[in-house]
Amino acid sequence: MQRQRDDMQRRMGRRRKRNMQKRILTTFAVLALITAVGIAAALFASSRDGQEGRGADALAVDADVPKKGAQNTQEKHTGTEPVAEVGEAGPADAGKGGEETEPEAEPAQASASSRVSLLEEAERLAASYDYDKAIELIQGFPGYEGDSEMTGAIADYEARKAECVPVNIDEVTHVFYHSLVVDPIKCFSNQDTVPQAVGNNQWMTTIDEFNKITQEMYDRGYVMVDLHDLVEETVDENGVSHFTEGEIMLPPGKKAFVLSLDDLSYYHSYDNFGFASKMVLDENGKPTCEYIQDDGTTVVGDYDVVPLMDKFIEAHPDASYRGAKGTIALTGYNGILGYRTDISYQTMPDDLDADKRKWLEAHPDFDLETERANAKKVADALIADGWKFASHTWGHLKVGTISFERLQADTEKWLENVAPLIGGTDTIIFAHGEDLASWTDDYEAGNQKYDYLKSKGFNIYCNVDSKQYNTIIRDGYVRQSRRNLDGYRIYFNTTGEMDNLSDLFNASEIIDPKRPPVQHL
Repeated sequence: MQRQRDDMQRRMGRRRKRNMQKRILTTFAVLALITAVGIAAALFASSRDGQEGRGADALAVDADVPKKGAQNTQEKHTGTEPVAEVGEAGPADAGKGGEETEPEAEPAQASASSRVSLLEEAERLAASYDYDKAIELIQGFPGYEGDSEMTGAIADYEARKAECVPVNIDEVTHVFYHSLVVDPIKCFSNQDTVPQAVGNNQWMTTIDEFNKITQEMYDRGYVMVDLHDLVEETVDENGVSHFTEGEIMLPPGKKAFVLSLDDLSYYHSYDNFGFASKMVLDENGKPTCEYIQDDGTTVVGDYDVVPLMDKFIEAHPDASYRGAKGTIALTGYNGILGYRTDISYQTMPDDLDADKRKWLEAHPDFDLETERANAKKVADALIADGWKFASHTWGHLKVGTISFERLQADTEKWLENVAPLIGGTDTIIFAHGEDLASWTDDYEAGNQKYDYLKSKGFNIYCNVDSKQYNTIIRDGYVRQSRRNLDGYRIYFNTTGEMDNLSDLFNASEIIDPKRPPVQHL
């Protein structure tokens, strides 16, 4: 996990070593020059000693001023401060006593600290392939032109940028997960008698499997990109979006992939099956998860994809293209992110299901607006962290099968109950993997469901497919298929009945030993 940090430190160490050598040579040259000037001044003063009396003393005092400045320059050059700052500080201190000059070191120390932080942040940006932003950051530092480490970093970033090649957008794969399994024993037990356990085993991935997959994909050169990175979007004077193929530049050998997460709502049906219970914010305001233990106590930690992926990218900035994260697809019927934000919890219609009634009975202090406010805080933090949102339909419906009228009613529920909490979205990730047309057919005017969803602001549409990649970019919309990295595919890739994951990882090496045999669909 430390490889990226070690690489970053080694690169900066090499630059500092080169800088130090240059500064030592510069310092010796400056000292030699100052010594020569001092000797010449002393000889000149001596020659006038008999003629000008006290005037010689004045010249001797003046000759000490550059010596003090030179001493300061030598001390500063062996540290991390830019030469230009030291040059300004030296003469200002020349006429002051020792006690008065000490406070002046504080701004220099602060500047040194900000300089080091700036270089570290620039290196992190460059590691995530955002070379332009890294260069811009350094160029905003006063006096960077005279700092060889800074100019060396800029040259390095320009060289690394020049080596990058465009990604073939047609070959960008898209993978997705459901909520991760924290406790495989609780989740998968009783396969013969508990239908929910059978489904869990088919559709869910464990934390152990996720971590191994993430590491192996990283080792194979996969870099996460945002779904929107695939296209260049322009909006015409009528507010209509138009799409063309985007440009993603990565070093040779790197491969781009898109990540999405389905059903991050922590349904009531997940209770007591070893899943996280909701998303919350940690002490630093970062998204994390709550998990309810067997004894009923609640703990907070990295119990799902979001905090685990955030930590991985923090340790490996080159795992993400310019800080990209995944897209979170939300339904609405049980609320979002573990918060019971749907209006049905308040209105309690006659058809309210048993799970909701049971939850309301256990939470007599429920307040819809409080739930929504808390959910929005987490959603805002996710967006600030780089995550995006998508519709997964309000009721997890099969869009290709249901009637147009039901699609309308369901979409209105999603727009009323979910969209305001996440700031809206232009993306819909179809539940059950269904689509509005086959891959061989475009979405055309006259496709009633497409026309309706398009009128509601949806421009990006994703289904599920077993193929390695499928991306369709048209003037008015974008389509991409997704690959489920779940128990079903992992297990049957280990038995040899399937071979549709080997480009990403070796299923036999990542499968959780606690996973029982998976039943066929």
